[in-house]
This record gives sequence, structure tokens and C-alpha cells, in this order.
Amino acid sequence: MRKILISSAVALALLQGVSFAKDYANVNGKPITEKDIAPLMRSLPGVAFEQLPEDAKGQIINQAVERRLLINQAKKDGIQSSKEYKEALASVEEELALEVWTRKQIEKIKVTDAEISQFYNQNKSKFVQPEMVKASHLLFNSESEAKAVIAELKKAGKNASARFDEIIREKMQNGSAKDGGNLGYFAKNQMVPEFSNAAFKLNKGAYTATPVKTQFGYHVILVEDKKASGTLALNDIKGQIEQNLKIKKLQENIKKEGESLRKKAKVEIYK
Repeated sequence: MRKILISSAVALALLQGVSFAKDYANVNGKPITEKDIAPLMRSLPGVAFEQLPEDAKGQIINQAVERRLLINQAKKDGIQSSKEYKEALASVEEELALEVWTRKQIEKIKVTDAEISQFYNQNKSKFVQPEMVKASHLLFNSESEAKAVIAELKKAGKNASARFDEIIREKMQNGSAKDGGNLGYFAKNQMVPEFSNAAFKLNKGAYTATPVKTQFGYHVILVEDKKASGTLALNDIKGQIEQNLKIKKLQENIKKEGESLRKKAKVEIYK
């Protein structure tokens, strides 16, 4: 028997689509919001935008800007009046109706603080955060270029961190570095082993004394902060838990609604 079910991924996407308050950029007077970011994040299932390294966030935002410009150009060219557009619009009308209806069901769902606390206490093992490092880096093609940067940092002494930021701007502007910038917080398994091993050995405020070679080239790494492993506090993940519980309730409600409607309908399945 075929049942009407909404998958977790779809439900989460719909849930995230309810409110788009944060602005990331502006294109000709119109803001780029989470709504514009969402389509680009579908290629990264299970990853939240805020979890991405800073350089990756920048790439996504720039892609959203380009996407908005292309959409504006398509409208300017009159694509909405074309036969192809109207046919495509008609083909997604039913899916759109279901999506909007589902969003309205989400808005009706309430989750209490007691339910959130209960879920947290029963699933604490799921909220253990591994050791995290916040780092910046520069990537070069040659070892000699990386060694030159390390030499500059040694000259800077106690001001090495500030000098590192200056070098990032200088190297990125003149194109002598392949990549660089703040990577944000990351766990050990999120980077290639050579990079992670070097970064996690460093103390806060320290930088690599020798270039770190990976498949991408030669890195100079500066660790800006470290977080020890531990269980996340309820207040830090309250919103996430609330979303998960809403999704669970949504799935249960949709299943019941589908079964109820099926009982009232005349359904014939051909074999």
C-alpha cells in the first residue's frame, strides 16, 4: 500500500523555508536572504550554511548574487511570457500546492519546552561535540613561498597573528597565494589528515613552524581558537531540537492525514 509520506530532507527544507530573515548581500536594492542561499545548499545535504568555513560561505553568497542577476535578466528578456515557461509552470503547480499546504501544516505545529528538554536528556550522547579548531591558512604552490611567509611571522614576534591577517590580504590581492582566509571552526575529520594533524597540534595563537604539504600544495596555518570536546548545552541546540521535533510531528501528521483521506477516497490500483 502506497502511503503519503514526507521525507526528512524535504520536511527540513520546507521548515527552513518558513522564515528568511537574515540578509547576506544586496543586489540592486534587493537583499540576498536565506531563501536565496537554500537552493545552493541542496548540494550539501545535512550541512547548515553557518557550519561552512568562511571562504565557503563567501563562495555560496557570490553564487547566490550571480543567480539573482541571471534571474533578473531572464525576466527582463520576457521569459515569463514564453510558451515553455508557462508549460513548465503548469507542470509544477500540483507540487507547489502540496509544498505550500505543508508549510501551513508546519506553522500549526507547536513544540513545548518540556518536550525539548525531554528529548535533550534522552539523547545527550547525540550532542557530543568533538574537539574543534578555528584556523586561518595560506596555500602556495611552492615550499619556498610558504617558508618566506613563516619567516615574516617569526620577525613579527608577538604580533604574528596580526601580521598573518595582513599577509593574507596582501597575498590574496596580488594572486601569489592559491587560497587563503579564515576556515572557521572544524573537527579533525573535516580536513585532509596532513592539514588536521598539523592544526590540532598547535596551541591557540600559534602557527606552523614549517610548511604543511597536502595534495593541494603547501599551507601555512595559524590557529586562532580551540574548543575541547564536550556535550553541547541545551540552550546552544534548543532551536535545532525544536526543528527536529517539528519534523517528526509533521511526518506523523502527514501519515495520518494520508491514511484518513485514502479511507474516504475511491482508489483503484491496476496490475
